[in-house]
Amino acid sequence: MNWQLLPQFAITGLLNGGPIALIALGIVLIFKSSEVFNFAQGQMLLIGTMTTWWFASDTGLGLPLWLAIICALAASVLLGLLIERLALRPMTGQPLLSIILMTLALAQLLQGLTILVFGTVQRSFPVIFDVTNPYQITLPFTYNDNPMIVVLRQNLVWSFVVAMVCVTLLWLFFQFTSTGLAMRATAENHETAQSVGIRINRVFGISWAIAGIIAAVGGILIATASGLDLSLSIVVLAAFPAVLLGGLESIPGAVVGGLIVGLAQGLVALPNNDFLFGPDAAQAVRNSAAIIPYIILLIVLVFRPDGLFGQKRIERI
Repeated sequence: MNWQLLPQFAITGLLNGGPIALIALGIVLIFKSSEVFNFAQGQMLLIGTMTTWWFASDTGLGLPLWLAIICALAASVLLGLLIERLALRPMTGQPLLSIILMTLALAQLLQGLTILVFGTVQRSFPVIFDVTNPYQITLPFTYNDNPMIVVLRQNLVWSFVVAMVCVTLLWLFFQFTSTGLAMRATAENHETAQSVGIRINRVFGISWAIAGIIAAVGGILIATASGLDLSLSIVVLAAFPAVLLGGLESIPGAVVGGLIVGLAQGLVALPNNDFLFGPDAAQAVRNSAAIIPYIILLIVLVFRPDGLFGQKRIERI
């Protein structure tokens, strides 16, 4: 194994895990408030990023990038509110399977609308962070008398920083605002929250609006590094195991799960990791790094079915 490259791939993986953690947080937010697992989060992410590109591009409105992002976030809020009001609220009281199928249907509908409106061509996303001058860090230890140097692209570093800032702002929102406290109360028990005067339908709408903002920000951060096309929506496939890994109702768990997923994907991309899998299997694992989060998820759920930070609920009948 090339131990000298281990810090490079590990830190890069952690940085990639920042946006994944943010996207996972949006899924947890919806589930905590309304007990709905949102399978349309990837398509909300795609639409938020596509609208950002359209507002900023010369073929669209050609707005300054900062204004384009604000307009796209506003559009994402509207999309979240419309989904909650027109699709989810009429499903109140219906079986859980029906609601899950509704979110799956929404995912396909939003994907089709995106294709009709924006087409399928890959696009270059506007440059937000500098990509020409990477940061170079010399670690305080050596390998075979050679210094261990980590080179980090600025867009990865600043995408991670923005993602963690968003996570911190959401935590402060939940802890210190009346709306955040109402959302936490609703997440604990809908009936009790309603009995003390909390308008839970309003809370559901706010949750979907915030989830739309989170999806758009996460998509923008990822598109700055990988470009923009329809495949952007599948990044949520890494967020799903991050959610279950951390615990379906845990906001800190979503962050930790996202970072673990990013770290795992970084490590399996490490060259010469034959000591784990053997030469042929190691190459196969690198070619299918998307399955690694699910392998980790299966291992964790065998020992902790509620996830790392999940809550165990005991119901008396």
